[in-house]
Parts: sequence; structure tokens; C-alpha cells
Amino acid sequence: MEKPKVWHRIFAQDGFAVEASPLEALATVGVRTHPLDSVEPRGAGIILFDQITASLCEFAGDASRNGVERVLAIASSHEALANGGAWRLLRSGVSDVFAWDHSPKPELEVAARLERWSAVDRLVNSPLVRANLVGRSPGWVSILRQVVEVASFTDSALLITGESGTGKELVARLVHSLDPRERKRELVVLDCTTIVPELSGSEFFGHERGAFTGATGPRDGAFALADHGTLFLDEVGELSLSLQAQLLRVAQEHTFKRVGGNSWNRAEFRLVCATNRDLLDELTRGRFRPDLYYRIASVVCHLPPLRDRPGDIIPLFQHFFMEHGAGNELPELDEPVREYLLRREYPGNVRDLKQLVARIAYRHVGPGPITVGDLPEAEWPAVSVEEENWRGMALDTSIRRAVAQGVGLKEIGRLATETAIRIALDDEEGNLQRAAQKLGVTDRALQMRKAAGRHNGPSAHPH
Repeated sequence: MEKPKVWHRIFAQDGFAVEASPLEALATVGVRTHPLDSVEPRGAGIILFDQITASLCEFAGDASRNGVERVLAIASSHEALANGGAWRLLRSGVSDVFAWDHSPKPELEVAARLERWSAVDRLVNSPLVRANLVGRSPGWVSILRQVVEVASFTDSALLITGESGTGKELVARLVHSLDPRERKRELVVLDCTTIVPELSGSEFFGHERGAFTGATGPRDGAFALADHGTLFLDEVGELSLSLQAQLLRVAQEHTFKRVGGNSWNRAEFRLVCATNRDLLDELTRGRFRPDLYYRIASVVCHLPPLRDRPGDIIPLFQHFFMEHGAGNELPELDEPVREYLLRREYPGNVRDLKQLVARIAYRHVGPGPITVGDLPEAEWPAVSVEEENWRGMALDTSIRRAVAQGVGLKEIGRLATETAIRIALDDEEGNLQRAAQKLGVTDRALQMRKAAGRHNGPSAHPH
């Protein structure tokens, strides 16, 4: 498989001590790089640096689009990563940070990371993933990468947490679809909230004929049905302690007996669990077994509520509208409708939004944009958008703190402008023209403001 071509940028104060060495070493393992000569870097990249500065962190955030693009930061030495510098860069959006001298063959590590990241991102951008788990916000892309990597490159158990309606079952189904096992069998879904205590043993283990009143014939349970497939236990936090103990035994030993049976049966399956409960809190309250928790939580994937991923609301709306079969072409959204969708609360999360789309889709007719009249009256906001004040306590608090720390008016204005530009670019997936339109400026003005913001920061003398 051809290794991806990446850009590189060198940040050096006194001359990068090994400026040529990394690039030459990377070339020997098939990693092709080219100097960054664009104002707007796109795709995977490598930053070489010898000191962590504010400008470096700012550039890392811009280049990675706060984590959407894969960027690897390589320090010239361990000293450059002192005082927690690696964590600063990670929070800026880079995918990994290490020193070039931390191992004998760092170029092999770089090649392996880029190859894995490229494989994961190809799957993340595949029709299978994009059609089922819609969203391109930085946080959501990070979650998709985690799910894809666990599903495709490991056989680990997975615990999916999150509020109701965030898409936990969709993630479980995607994990099963991406599982590369040969002769993979079915995905078995068991909703733990619907299990009747008297029949719970049969639901999990199956039963033999005559095992209890009404058992007129043998029956396979979830463990047998999931053999060589995937067992998805939805709302696993609802299981009783006795059932938790039985599940733990099967998860550890992969053997079980049917109710009323004497022979041991073997079952090999990937275990995926989901819950809207805080299982760590359940542990402290004695309502969930610690040993089972650490068995099912080899990897924990937390799905955020929709209120924490506002950048995905419009793409999700568009996806559900087309899925609803309301037309062959996707209509535009009138600005008041778009603003309403972004400001509306979604207590039921993505499921709530999907239901709203259904209510709008059956009312919308004609080839024109979706307008406020397409919203049912029950959806009308209590206060019009024009009457709402976008200035809130959060903004007041931030500015109050800045003033208290002696930050000047010019610096406050610059940071506010940079924040608005970053948010607009994130919302529009890096599209400069759409971001400029949203901010009410020209493309050229936005590009100049963005460049000015970067150059006004602390200098790192990039080459």
C-alpha cells in the first residue's frame, strides 16, 4: 500500500539541529514530504520543532483544524518536551508528539503511524461510515476514528456510553460491520431493560426441553446465537448483580451451560455493551461489579449529546431529510430556520432531531428553501431569534477574567476575532468562502485577518 505524501514545516529558533536528518530518514522508509508553501495546509503533516511556543501551538491548531487533520509533531530532543509541552501540543490538535531521539529508528514509527492513520481515515470517510454516523465536527471525527480503529484492528470489548438518542446502537452495528474476522456470523442485540428476571437465564444461556414449565423444546440463548459474531448488550447497567456475575464468567471463559443442561458449550464473540448510566458511579454505589466493568470496558467510547456538537446539527438535518425521501434534491434552509435549528434544544439528542425532520419533511413542498412555515406551530420558539441576545454570562465572565488579569482591549478584541474565525471555519469544514460569508466579510478580508492573527502572536521564527 502506497504511503501517503505529507507536508512538513520546521519551527526553529537557533537552527533545527537535525534539520535534514529526519526528512532523509523518512524518505528511506517511503514517507514522501514536501515543504509547506500554502497558507492553508490540508491533509496529514509533520511539524519539526526545537521549542514549544505559543506560535507553534497556534499553528498546530490551525494546520490540524483542531484535530480533524492528522498532524505529527516531532521535537529535536527530549528537552523540547519538558514541563508538559507534549500535552499542550496534543490539546492544540496534533495526533501525536515525540522526540526524534527517543528511539533508534524514529522514522519507522512515523511511517507506521501515518500508515495506520491513513487506513483509519479511509474507513472514516467511507460510504459505510458516513451514511450511518453523520458529522464532521472535530470531536465527532475523533470518536469515529476511535470506533473504526477498535473495530478494524482489534478484537477488544467495547463499552459505549452516552445519553439516550446519541447513537449507541448505530455504533455497535458499525463495529460489527467493520470487524474483519473471517466467517464472521451475526450481530445479536439484547436489550437488558426488557429481560424478565424469571426468564433471564434462558435469554442468555438458552434452555433444554423440559427445563421449566413451558419449555417444550430446546432454545439457543444470546451466547450461542452470537458465537463467532458480536453480542451487543444494550443498557447493560440494568442487569442484576447475579446476572452480572454470570455474564462475567462467560466473558472470561467463553463457556456456558444451557438452563437444564449438563454439557458445556463454547461461544467466541466480541462483546459490545452500551449504557446511559454512569457505571463508575454505579461501582461506588455497589450496583455494578468492578470485575465485570473492567472486563467490558477494554475500550470506552463516550458519545456526546447533540448540544456538545452543534456543528453537526445542519449536516444531520440534511442527512435525515434526504433519508426521509422528501425529494430528490436537498433544499436550502432559510436563515431563520437554520438559526432556529442551531438554537433549539434537543433533549432526545440525534433521535429528537430525526423526529423533527420528519415533521418538517411532510409539510415542505416545492423546489424552494425550507422556510419557517414548514415548522409545526408546536416548534415555534417562545422568543424570536431577533429578541434573543447572543451576549451571555459566559462571554461576560471571560472578558471580566481577562480584564482582571490585565489583558488590554486590543488583545481582547484580537482573541475574539480569532475565536470567531476559528469557529466559522470549523462549522464550514475549512471552507474559506462560506466562513467569510457567515462572518459578513470578503474571502480576502478573512484570509488577511487570519494571517494577521497568526503573525501578531508570539514569534517562533518558522522556516
